[in-house]
Amino acid sequence: MKTQDFIQLENRYGARNYNPLDVVLNRGEGIWVWDVDGNRYMDCLAAYSAVNQGHCHPKILNAMVDQARKLTLVSRAFRNDQLGPFYDEICQLTHSHSVLPMNSGAEAVESAIKAVRKWGYEVKGVPDGQAEIIACTNNFHGRTLTIVGFSSEEQYRAGYAPFTPGFKLIPFGDADALGKAITPNTVGFLVEPIQGEGGVIIPPDGYLKAARDLCDRNNVMLILDEIQTGLGRTGKLFAEEHEGIEADLTLVGKALSGGFYPISAVLSNREVLGVFRPGDHGSTFGGNPLACAVARAALKVLVEENLIENAAHVGDYAMKKLRAIDSPHIREVRGRGLMIGIELKPEAGGARRFCEALAQRGVLCKETHENVLRIAPPLTIKKEEIDWAIERIQQVLTGL
Repeated sequence: MKTQDFIQLENRYGARNYNPLDVVLNRGEGIWVWDVDGNRYMDCLAAYSAVNQGHCHPKILNAMVDQARKLTLVSRAFRNDQLGPFYDEICQLTHSHSVLPMNSGAEAVESAIKAVRKWGYEVKGVPDGQAEIIACTNNFHGRTLTIVGFSSEEQYRAGYAPFTPGFKLIPFGDADALGKAITPNTVGFLVEPIQGEGGVIIPPDGYLKAARDLCDRNNVMLILDEIQTGLGRTGKLFAEEHEGIEADLTLVGKALSGGFYPISAVLSNREVLGVFRPGDHGSTFGGNPLACAVARAALKVLVEENLIENAAHVGDYAMKKLRAIDSPHIREVRGRGLMIGIELKPEAGGARRFCEALAQRGVLCKETHENVLRIAPPLTIKKEEIDWAIERIQQVLTGL
């Protein structure tokens, strides 16, 4: 089958909830992927940071295959020999007190919402049914009904009402707005350290520290959604480290499996997750032995292969090279580590056409918020490979 055959099958039978570029990929290794026609591309999206360790990393693959031969799923009705070691290793690495394993990033967000509401009623003493959670405009925390209910993106909300109450939106990066929004019924502040889907928006220096201070003063739980920014993407294990703070709950997913399996987790101080009792919350697949074995290997690769340090070093290099491109289309280049956004001017005609042109030159990336090119390759990328990509990015941004 050729590319068009696969596209026709997708279009004939699939729900139309995505608008992918017309490449059909069937193999990946490291930072490279190949399509069904044998063409090679550099993956500069990394599955929205799910493959920070690179495609099909052999150590993670071996861990997955070895575990799949022994035991894949028993549910949490019984214990398994991978869950405890996973808890120990992720808590030691992230300085967490407690962990709740789930499957998708959206499930981690939903779990955190449940946990802080229950904490608010049982510990903080908020009147029943009046708990409030503050989030930010331009947020992206997932696609469940509750989550899209507090999105400020109209397309994400259209047609899905009525929504879950109890959420309040404030401008991202505005600590004063957070302070004014907090009430005695506020139980949590849910925020991305960098808004990835929102266009790689970086808040002002000191914002997260100010948020941490406000939460401390008002007995509010700070929930950092590090599903995209975490596990090395920004040049630190977590983006919160750039401001020297620790969240009360940190949400991780995507790269927690290195792209092999849906795995997420809520990392917490013991006070919040401690409100859950048997039967309050759960998941058939959350914490299964296959997931735990994969996650343990994925975390080990990040540390042992110095991928976090590489993201910082190569990311700085990439930012300098991108900012040196002289193009009439570029409004701003911004980012941290290997999480980079190239915002184009409105008159550039949208980022989609630039993504399509880059794909023709062997570079895969994706537009977000119409005018932003998102550049986020696997953290295994080397300087010479950055040079290869930027040469093609420059050709497109100066030639179209």
